[in-house]
Amino acid sequence: MPRPIKCRRVGFIPEITYFKPAGIPLYSLEEVNLTVEEVEAIRLKDIEGLEQEECAQKMNISRPTFHRVLESARKKVADALLNGKAIRIEGGNFEMAMRRFRCGTEGHEWDVPFEEMVAEPPETCPACQSPDIQPAPGFGFIKGEQCRHRAGGRYCRRDDSRKDLDNRRSFLSTKLERNERSV
Repeated sequence: MPRPIKCRRVGFIPEITYFKPAGIPLYSLEEVNLTVEEVEAIRLKDIEGLEQEECAQKMNISRPTFHRVLESARKKVADALLNGKAIRIEGGNFEMAMRRFRCGTEGHEWDVPFEEMVAEPPETCPACQSPDIQPAPGFGFIKGEQCRHRAGGRYCRRDDSRKDLDNRRSFLSTKLERNERSV
């Protein structure tokens, strides 16, 4: 029996999830798919400049696993850049390092670290003490969806629960197609 896949912890979900070479119509492009955890690996190593051991700790995975994720991401980005392919960011097995919550009464927003969220989820707004709180939409957590593969049902985003990114992707694809038609 194979070992269960662990969710990789990410601290950032990119706003822009689709990149394409300029001047090439969208319908004639091949795509390369980067998972959210691959983007996080690139962010931690290449943007933040952390050592692989630190990156692996932040993502809650082993250093060899981090190396494989990073290598896969870099290979996909190189393929897209050198062969003129589009890059789509979506999917993966990940959990957010922070959860953002919103007060339904006064609209306050605040972040809760993942460890706190698991140990003791917030029950009231820290600013106004209102019990009317909910996870903020679009911040790596969809209310009511839990990881189906991890023991304990921790909050973990999987490919089948990527509604936010799917909605952003379809919006951006439509916008790109309109721009190409007008050019």
